[in-house]
Amino acid sequence: MSVAKKEYKRITVKSLIEMKQNGEKISMLTSYDYSMAKIVDAAKIDVILVGDSASNVIAGHETTLPITLDQMIYHASSVVRAAERALVVVDIPFGSYQSDSKEALRSAIRIMKESGGHAVKVEGGDEIKESIKRIIGAGIPVMGHLGLTPQSIYKFGTYTVRAKEEAEAKKLKQDAKMLEKLGCFGLVLEKIPAKLAQEVAESISIPVIGIGAGNGVDGQVLVVHDLLGMTHEFNPRFLRRYMNLYEEMSNAIGQYVADVKSRDFPSEDEQY
Repeated sequence: MSVAKKEYKRITVKSLIEMKQNGEKISMLTSYDYSMAKIVDAAKIDVILVGDSASNVIAGHETTLPITLDQMIYHASSVVRAAERALVVVDIPFGSYQSDSKEALRSAIRIMKESGGHAVKVEGGDEIKESIKRIIGAGIPVMGHLGLTPQSIYKFGTYTVRAKEEAEAKKLKQDAKMLEKLGCFGLVLEKIPAKLAQEVAESISIPVIGIGAGNGVDGQVLVVHDLLGMTHEFNPRFLRRYMNLYEEMSNAIGQYVADVKSRDFPSEDEQY
C-alpha cells in the first residue's frame, strides 16, 4: 500500500529527513538570482542550492575557486527573497573555511545573517571536521559534500569519476559516517560509482543527494542552467536536458535584432 505524500508548505532540514524516512525522493536545483529562483521555487523544488558554481555559470570562470564570500552572500540574498517554499542552502566558497575553524564559523555566520539563507554546504571530510563541528555548534545547519569536490580540482587534476579505487571508496564511506555523527543534516555525493553511492545512502540516516551518483540515493541535484539547456558545451553522462533554451533564446534574440533593423519593432500598437 502506498503512503500518501506529505504536503510541505515550507521545507526544513527536518522535512528532508522525514522524506528519506518515508522513501520520498528529494529534488534539488541551483539558483543564483531572484528571477530564476522564483520560477524554481514555484515549481515546488525541495531545495535550492546557491552553489559556488555561480563562479562558472554566472561569472564565466574556469573553476569555482575565484568566487568570494561577498559574492556568495549577494547571490544567496537574491535567492532567499524569491524562495517561499524551498530550503535554501548556500555554499561556503573556497578559502573561507578550510584553514581555520574560527574563520569557518565567521563565514557561516555572515552567510546566515546577511543573506537569510537556511543552511550552508561545505566540501570535504575528516580534514575539515573541526570547521564543521564549530559551525554546527553555533546552531547553523550544515550539508556535507564528498566525492568530486570542485574546490579541490587542482588537487585532483581532472573532473573524472572519484572513489573508483578501494582506498578512496573506503575513506569516502568513513567520511560520510563521520559527517552524520558530527550532525550534518544531509550530504551531496558528486560523480562517484552508483553502487558506492547507494551503499553510503543505505548506511546513514541523513539524506544523500546525488549528482552523477546514480539512482540509489535519496535525491538528485543539477545546475539549473544545464537542465534548461542554457549551457550547450557541457555534456556529462549524468546530465538530462529538459529544454534547449540556448537555441530558443538565440533564435528569439536573433529575431529581435532583425525586427529592430527592419523597423518592424516597435509597431504602432507597441508605442505610446
